[in-house]
Amino acid sequence: MITGTLKAKVDRVWDAFWSGGISNPLEVIEQITYLLFVRRLDELQTLADRRARRAPQPGVAPIFSEGQQLFRWSKFREQSPEVMFQLVSEGVFPFLRSLGGDGSTYSHHMRDARFTIPTPQLLSRVVDMLDDIPMGNRDTNGDLYEYMLGKIATAGQNGQFRTPRHIIQLMVELTAPKPGDEICDPACGTAGFLVAASEYLRTSHPEVLTDARQREHFHHSMFHGYDFDSTMLRIGSMNMMLHGVEGPDIAYRDSLSEAGDTFVRRIGTTSRRGWGRPRSSRRPVVSSSRRRR
Repeated sequence: MITGTLKAKVDRVWDAFWSGGISNPLEVIEQITYLLFVRRLDELQTLADRRARRAPQPGVAPIFSEGQQLFRWSKFREQSPEVMFQLVSEGVFPFLRSLGGDGSTYSHHMRDARFTIPTPQLLSRVVDMLDDIPMGNRDTNGDLYEYMLGKIATAGQNGQFRTPRHIIQLMVELTAPKPGDEICDPACGTAGFLVAASEYLRTSHPEVLTDARQREHFHHSMFHGYDFDSTMLRIGSMNMMLHGVEGPDIAYRDSLSEAGDTFVRRIGTTSRRGWGRPRSSRRPVVSSSRRRR
């Protein structure tokens, strides 16, 4: 659980967004999502640099080139608000939009990234707040993001709903996913059900992360989420990443269309084969609910 101090800090930033002219909570979360992604990229680059110093790996391209070092979180956070604002708006966001080629879910959904924070002062406050959060703590990351997602109205436009967390937990416990399953939410929204399923598996089946092949399945082929709202896809992808799932399949798809329905049913059929289990014993877990946030 995040502390009252951290909640108060998030609330103050939320108020700053509101007074700065951004009153849509989805837009606020989206801007924070972009910045969290930039920070994550910087951390990944730092880890890669350390590995390269220990054992050089020729041919491995860095995330940030020599001319893009100022786009790193650790670099622009040290600048004055005005310089930071220029770097982020004219450098960092065009850089994000160019990332889609690395094949990751997160990079793919950043291709339409828009920078809408209106003032250098607001950007500086947001960066300072996010910089205080220990990103190495998966529980803190997830709880913080869940707290922000809780600010989305219970009901939104176009039939969107955000299912309360305790209802999600109940449904996951009743479904009781297993380490060999593939889990599909055809209307994933912010990926709340997929996140809850991943947390259930960590708690109930810890072997999912201790066995190398199980861990590969957990991070890259277990979770599938579909939505036709690009904002939801970005937020859902970040929600999964902050809860420690490295490569979920979060993709654009209208599951209620004929093609989408066929695809989801095909996932349910082919996933019966499963990882490390006989073809007949694979059990797809599909959450079929109304479209929600």
